[in-house]
Amino acid sequence: MFMIIAIYYIVVNIVLWGMMGYDKKQARHRGRRIPERRLLTYGLIGGAFGGVAAMRAYRHKTKHPAFSVGLPAMAILHIAILYSVYGTEFWTTLSQ
Repeated sequence: MFMIIAIYYIVVNIVLWGMMGYDKKQARHRGRRIPERRLLTYGLIGGAFGGVAAMRAYRHKTKHPAFSVGLPAMAILHIAILYSVYGTEFWTTLSQ
C-alpha cells in the first residue's frame, strides 16, 4: 500500500511542477493562465513538494503568500500525515 501512495505523491508532484512551469511560460507570453486555486489544490492533494521546487526553479509565485507560505506549510502537513500513518516505515523507505 505504501508504494501506491509513494507513486501517487511522485506523480502529483511532477504534475504540479509541470503546471507551474506552464503557468510561468504563459505569464511571460501573456497567454491563458492556470488559476491559482487550481495550483493550490494540487499542492493540497499532495503536490506541495513539487510546487515549492518549481516555485524556486522558475521564480514563479514567490511573492504570493498563499504560495510562499502555503506550499511549504502543506509540505510539512503531508510529512506529518505520512509519518502519523506509516510511522518508522515512512522514514525507512525514504532512506533507501
